[in-house]
Amino acid sequence: MNEAFEIQLNALKADIDFFSYSIKEVAVDMVKEGFTQYPVFIASEHEVKIGELILSRADYARDNDIYASTMEELVENKVIDVKKENDFKENYKGYKTHCCVLWLTPTSAQFVYIPYKKGAENLADV
Repeated sequence: MNEAFEIQLNALKADIDFFSYSIKEVAVDMVKEGFTQYPVFIASEHEVKIGELILSRADYARDNDIYASTMEELVENKVIDVKKENDFKENYKGYKTHCCVLWLTPTSAQFVYIPYKKGAENLADV
């Protein structure tokens, strides 16, 4: 890994750790309300047109905005190829233990799974 990438990844991890309780609560609610079994959170330094902004970086002096989305929305918007939907499901780590993040940077887009902060995993589960 190059140094710039490592710095960006550490900033993302710090943001997810900072927002861990809120993100886990949203993930649990999304599943409990029947919206999805596959919550996805989009992290980006720039505005995106998919998902719903739930945590603004400007409000918390963080590096990334956090948007709530679903695997289904990402398939519908062709972010995930419909032919790769089953692969996504098989690789999904589970909303109870990990935050699934579609991480958008100026040069790439990739899925990363970040474990919730200690304590957040104990929030009410479905």
